This record gives sequence, structure tokens and C-alpha cells, in this order.
Amino acid sequence: MASTACFLHHHAPSTTTARTPSQRLGPNVRPTQLICKAQNKPDDEASNAVSRRLALTVLIGGAALSTKVSPADAAYGEAANVFGKPKTNTDFLAVSRDGFKINIPAKWNPSKEVEYPGQVLRYEDNFDANSNVTVMVQPTDKKSIKDFGPPEEFLSKVDYLLGKQAYSGKTVSEGGFDPDVVATANILETATSVVGGKDYYNISVLTRTADGDEGGKHLIITATVSDGKLYICKAQAGDKRWFKGARKFVESTVNSFNVA
Repeated sequence: MASTACFLHHHAPSTTTARTPSQRLGPNVRPTQLICKAQNKPDDEASNAVSRRLALTVLIGGAALSTKVSPADAAYGEAANVFGKPKTNTDFLAVSRDGFKINIPAKWNPSKEVEYPGQVLRYEDNFDANSNVTVMVQPTDKKSIKDFGPPEEFLSKVDYLLGKQAYSGKTVSEGGFDPDVVATANILETATSVVGGKDYYNISVLTRTADGDEGGKHLIITATVSDGKLYICKAQAGDKRWFKGARKFVESTVNSFNVA
């Protein structure tokens, strides 16, 4: 006849403190282990085999309880991190040009359309050309973006980025527009920042047209001056798409714009 003896074995906590700031301070406590031993009696070999199997089963169960299993964390639309490898952001593609870097949404394609003077880059959404990003590089005698005046004054000097009113006929007030006006632009927010020792202007604008196209367009413009050149990055999306997820791509793209 065989019997099985199980007992809990406690490890004494270590009082060694962490040596790096990223580690938490405190004792290093090892988990409690479940130890089982089969005690055999020579008069019953069949019972011995059963007891050994029972001890092995209990030991495996105890080991499973003391093991922490991490789930394969994954956000919606991302691949599960099953084997613990670092996840990469597949939503954006890093693009480098002479003098600047920018992250472009992976589903946007390069476009040959040229809209603005000094345009050196344009990408647009595969499914909607209204969602796009352009970069312009123009010569300037200014030493800093602040030499153009405050952000609102700078925007007035590059208002071609907002689009020009092509219609010049007579209209009545419609949809909140003044008579003879078929397009408006409203500054939603302005901000300044310093990156790599360079001053940047960041301007958020909502443009609307009387035809109600997309309910308007959200534009974010960032600009800086470096080595006698004015760098302007403008990304935009229609109002409807803006609130259906396009906002993340527009803002992330503009925020990634960096002049060397």
C-alpha cells in the first residue's frame, strides 16, 4: 500500500532592493510551491503505481496554479502578440525626404497632383482623395517661423492652403453664409512648439462650402523655418470621415512631421 504526503514549502523573502529606477522597490518574494512525495510500501505494487500517478497529477496541478499565463494582448485590427515579440505599428509608413521626415498612413498612396507652390510631397487616401497630406518647401528670408507674426497672421499669408473661392456671382444667405459668400474658414485652435531647437506653428482649421461637400474639411497645418527655407505640412480629411476615424491619421501624420 502506498500513501502520498503533500506539504507547502515557503521561500523566505529576499530583502535585496532594486538597483534600477525602472524596477519596483521591495522584497523579491518567490511563489509558494506545492511539493508532493509518494511513500511506498513494498506489499502492494499496483497501489504503488496508482499512488505515483496521483502524486504526479497533484504536482502538475500545483505547478499550473503557480504559473502566471499572460494572454496574447492585441487591440482590434492588430496581430496577437502570441510569442511575446515586440509589436510594430503597421498603420503608418516612415517617409524621408531632403530635409524632413514624416509618417504617412499605410493606406495612403503617393499622388502626382500638384496643388501648391514648392510642393514636394503629396499622399492621399486610397478611397477618398479629400483625405490627404502635402508638404511644401519654399525659400524665405525669415530666420524663424515667428518672424511671420502670430499663427493667425502667418495663416493669412498662406491662405491659398485653404482654397480660393472660385464663384464670383451673386448669392443669397444660405446655410449660415453671408450674401455672395460660398466658402468660409474658421480657425479652431493654434499652438506653438519647439522641436529640435526650431519653433513650429500648429494651426487647426475647419473650412465649409455652401454646397455642403463632406460637411466641411478639417485641416491641420504645421510650419517651421530652417536654413532659409519655409517648411509647411498640411493634412486634411472631410468632416464626415474625420469623426469616423480619419482624425487619428491626420493628427498623427502632422505631429510626426519633423525638419532636420
